[in-house]
Amino acid sequence: MRRAPTTVVCILLLAVAALAASPAQAMRCGQRLIAKGDSSTKVLRFCGEPQSVEVRISRGLYSGPEAAYWPGLFTDVRVEEWTYNFGPRKLMRLIRLENGVVADIQELGYGFRE
Repeated sequence: MRRAPTTVVCILLLAVAALAASPAQAMRCGQRLIAKGDSSTKVLRFCGEPQSVEVRISRGLYSGPEAAYWPGLFTDVRVEEWTYNFGPRKLMRLIRLENGVVADIQELGYGFRE
């Protein structure tokens, strides 16, 4: 019975596929790593200016220190979406910042030459 190696290979392939399907939680800029929770200043210092920036104000639940005393209180959140184009051989990235902090990083399609 030589089925054990086949089972191990199938499990490894499923694990790799699951990791590939998950959204990006970090990105590299040169030798530096940008991740959720990093500041916009760090992103600019390590990655430079983005290709494009979109800004909007969104209403969200207040999550500050007094949130327990004011349940249901809403506040304005400044949402910025920065798009980075690293060229045709690398994936573009969309970084969503909320009040100057990285909230999400998404992979887009391959970049392009400017």
